[in-house]
Amino acid sequence: MKLKTSIATVSIAGDLRDKLNAIAAAGFDGVEIFENDFLTYDASPSEVGKMVRDLGMEITLFQPFRDFEGMPEPFRSRNFERAERKFELMKEMGTDLMLICSNVSPASLGGIDRAADDLRELGEHASKHGLRVGFEALAWGRHIWDHRDAWEIVRRANHPNIGIILDSFHTLARKIDVNSIRAIPGDRIFIVQLADAPVIDMDLLYWSRHFRNMPGEGDLPVTGFMRAVAATGYNGPLSLEIFNDQFRGGSATAIARDGHRSLICLMDQVSRAESDIAIEVAEMPDRIDVQAVAFLEFAASEEEEAKLSALLKTFGFNLAGRHRSKEARLYKQGAINIVINTENQGYVSSYHAVRGLGAYAVGLRVDDASDAISRANALGVKLFEQPAAPGEVQLKGIEGVGGSIIYFLDESEAFSNIWEREFVLESPSASDDTAGLTHVDHIAETMAYEEMLTWLLFYTSIFNMNRAPMVDVVDPGGLVRSQAVQNGEGTLRLTLNGAENRRTFAGRFIAESFGSGFQHLAFASADIFKTAKALEELGFKCLNVPENYYDDLEARFGLDPDFADRLRQHKILYDRDDKGGEFFQIYSTTLGEGFFFEIVERRGAYAGYGALNAPFRIAAQRRAERATLSLDGNRLLG
Repeated sequence: MKLKTSIATVSIAGDLRDKLNAIAAAGFDGVEIFENDFLTYDASPSEVGKMVRDLGMEITLFQPFRDFEGMPEPFRSRNFERAERKFELMKEMGTDLMLICSNVSPASLGGIDRAADDLRELGEHASKHGLRVGFEALAWGRHIWDHRDAWEIVRRANHPNIGIILDSFHTLARKIDVNSIRAIPGDRIFIVQLADAPVIDMDLLYWSRHFRNMPGEGDLPVTGFMRAVAATGYNGPLSLEIFNDQFRGGSATAIARDGHRSLICLMDQVSRAESDIAIEVAEMPDRIDVQAVAFLEFAASEEEEAKLSALLKTFGFNLAGRHRSKEARLYKQGAINIVINTENQGYVSSYHAVRGLGAYAVGLRVDDASDAISRANALGVKLFEQPAAPGEVQLKGIEGVGGSIIYFLDESEAFSNIWEREFVLESPSASDDTAGLTHVDHIAETMAYEEMLTWLLFYTSIFNMNRAPMVDVVDPGGLVRSQAVQNGEGTLRLTLNGAENRRTFAGRFIAESFGSGFQHLAFASADIFKTAKALEELGFKCLNVPENYYDDLEARFGLDPDFADRLRQHKILYDRDDKGGEFFQIYSTTLGEGFFFEIVERRGAYAGYGALNAPFRIAAQRRAERATLSLDGNRLLG
């Protein structure tokens, strides 16, 4: 099976020309022309066809043709007249395949044989024009809503110009056994349409029309569906048909790029699962395992660097080294490396000019940095590289979402002794564990809610990561949707927080820092109480948590009063899961436009992020900011 990519124009925003340009730029081989997109565009069928071909693509399908099979007279005769006109249009446009979706009209008559007779006759009409017709079972069809019935109709029609069209949403939404697809001959499948979706208990039509998304962005087992399709020997296009309100209002370029990436990733996973089936996909390494977060880098002015470094010192970080050729300093504790870069040239300077103080780069330690670069490149991710001075390490990475940079390091000679080669190191004691912080527990990224699926697909297509259930974080300014992704070992944990408006704490961060990005970093402690005591001795000012929180906490979990008092004394937030796993959190106040740090301890098998504590954290942050503003009328760092 050779991967031929296609997408329906209905999947993205814009007029037809905008859509076609975005689809071609994303690298698609073909496009489905949705009839309404053509009807609302001021160009002839031949002009549209030429536009597609000039962009290096083909028209894989013209769709949809509705309410055809099983109609009584006079509707039946009128349908054949309507089909003839569409066939003429298709020939002029330059496509040979039309989609007929199963009938939803109240006037339609049931019966497999009746439908087969109608399609057989339509096949005769199509053959005179050198065209083909594909029949698709809509999940909400009046009589036909199962691909098994659709295939039986096509089988009985027994016409070479009539085939079946399979759509993953219609099959998976009905929870139909995908293995039934394996019985369909591959040459009788005329096209395969793909869509994922979150699992929501609602009307099938409404679910389909508003909540579809790209394969890998939802909860449906699309990989299993495609494994069954591949087993048939099908060798035609794989086409995305996505109805999504956010996509219709988003960037056509970004959505098309996501769609192309999702198909490449999907077929890569299918090829690995179906090793006995020949699937021609771009060669790439498997999804990347991350061993650790190697470093985090901040862009800052000299004034901001002084304030950020002062805060880090209250966490127990020490100045570990100064860069040999750049205005950058290294701070270390345990396995945590923080670089503060104040260069006035290059990417960091451009980032800071637009965004101000912020964490803009992360270094990830992987098994093979070249493999990570190769996989990202195969998925259409832009590579990133800056010149290195003689003797310095040549770091290579990729452009993340939100203007971030992700670097890859491994254990090869190229990255050996990186800190010694890059920095003039201070005394050995500079890297001790003053406050007991051991490693980066997780990184929180904030974005507009409509961008969340893009970020999710980006990470899960490149890295070997799984999604946790999405949770709603209640902010006084509105809801923030939070989606955690992490690998099995917990060496890379990310929380993606989607803000729906700028009144929320997360939304204001996006608005005032001019875009999505890293909003907070969480460091792990082996003993939160020892760390809290050490921080107090170092002069750390934690976020103030009200007494009401601890009174409720003690009652909610039935905590021992002495234990609750220890939490209260050190302003530690607490959570516990139903298996007895425990989670402890200490927060800093905010920097710049809403950036902050967190210190956590996990006990037992706790895998969450303390979502129930988020409203208390947000309220405390808002109080702290109001107190700061009341002192001088201006927002301060720290």
